[in-house]
Amino acid sequence: MSSRLIVLIVPFVVIAIFWLMARQEAKLRRDPTHKGYFERNGMTLGVLFIVLVALWTLFLVVLPYLYMVVESFHPQLPPTKRGGPEDMLTLEQYESFFIQPVGGGLNVTHIGAFAFSILASIAVTALNFAICYPLAFYMAQSAGAQKLRLLMMALIVPYWVNEILRAFSLRLLLASKGLINQMLMAAGLIDAPIDFLGNNVGLYVGLSYAYLLIMIFPLYNAIESLDKNQIEAARDLGAPWWRIHKDVVIPYAKPGIASGCTMVFMLSAGSLAAPQFLGGPRTLWFTSVIYNFFFQNFNWARGSAYAFILLAACIALVMIMLRLFKVSLGETIK
Repeated sequence: MSSRLIVLIVPFVVIAIFWLMARQEAKLRRDPTHKGYFERNGMTLGVLFIVLVALWTLFLVVLPYLYMVVESFHPQLPPTKRGGPEDMLTLEQYESFFIQPVGGGLNVTHIGAFAFSILASIAVTALNFAICYPLAFYMAQSAGAQKLRLLMMALIVPYWVNEILRAFSLRLLLASKGLINQMLMAAGLIDAPIDFLGNNVGLYVGLSYAYLLIMIFPLYNAIESLDKNQIEAARDLGAPWWRIHKDVVIPYAKPGIASGCTMVFMLSAGSLAAPQFLGGPRTLWFTSVIYNFFFQNFNWARGSAYAFILLAACIALVMIMLRLFKVSLGETIK
């Protein structure tokens, strides 16, 4: 089946899937008072919503990834040779991730960049959770209405600034002659500047700051719906604060925790701006490798293969973690 035929078929398949999902909802509803999708929205709006969501899914999700997958199985060829006898399906782009095309040795550089990106993204996710969980709990269970509004404004307003400008600002703060080093030296706490950027401190701070809201809002939404009487009952029974969080709050908020951690991990692993601006001179982020293949070497086939490897690894890791923590994928999107 040619790529053109796939592109023609996929839109109708996507629209049909959404249509069947809407019809299936109407058939499986158990509550007689519950209205189905078309009953709630009407046939005209229902069809319009299905078409709009299907087109959004198609052009922003399905077709780009489909093109990437198809491209990854082709060799690197000039445009004049595409579709010719040399243009055949091959696994050489995926093999190049493990074995260097020149020399045949193990591709330590790219495997190391991939492993570092995954591990650093996990560390950023854990750091974000450690920062956001206490704040989300306070906002959801303890803060008054006025304090809650002020905290919300304090969290949201900094994100009115462009992400690249925020990254440059952090770089200025964390540079060897930046504000933080100057303050520490002026206070006599250090004798020489600390290389925050070279030690990847800037990278972790930048990624954590970039996706702070994406972690805190799912946590807040989950914890805010917890009945405060359950916490009070645990306190009355003599449970210490850590036991209340371990046995009451965290089990209840697991869907919100899973949702926030999933989004932060996926976005961190696929980040490009923060690693380029805040990473050290020896830091090689995997998305930077992919970017170079696409826009520096113009090797779209290998770049597509690397991008698909990153996507598949991230999805597999997220599904494994959801399985370990016994949280279904449906619960993370409630």
